[in-house]
Amino acid sequence: MDKLIAKNPTAYHNYDIKDKIEAGIILTGTEIKSIRNGKVNIKDTYVSIKNGEVFVYGMHISPYEMGNRFNVDPVRNRKLLLNRREIDKLTGQVMQKAISLVPISIYFKGNKVKLEIGIGKGKKLYDKREDLAKKDAEMKIKRALKNNP
Repeated sequence: MDKLIAKNPTAYHNYDIKDKIEAGIILTGTEIKSIRNGKVNIKDTYVSIKNGEVFVYGMHISPYEMGNRFNVDPVRNRKLLLNRREIDKLTGQVMQKAISLVPISIYFKGNKVKLEIGIGKGKKLYDKREDLAKKDAEMKIKRALKNNP
């Protein structure tokens, strides 16, 4: 029933995602209309915890064409909706283990917009190279199997 709106293409490439969490977003009416049109980009976004509240930074939602004066800043900081227990858990992980919070995807769940946040560590350059080598090897195997019936 979930309808995917946008994915972060670099999330799994740059981070080793250990866990995922779902969060709601506080949005205005024109932002929702723009998201329904698919005009959202979460490529260069990140999530941070400030004063016990969770915010997403850098998420670009294009202004709605018919919104005129009701449109807001396309890259403003948006508050995420999480339970206190979830926020405390995330705060503890980020402080202790040098964990990053990365937006993975944005989607509709019913009529609500949800943001999937990945909890993971940043990859080193050699880890990225290993992943690319594995992916390349898998593609070669698939290609060979496809061509040789």
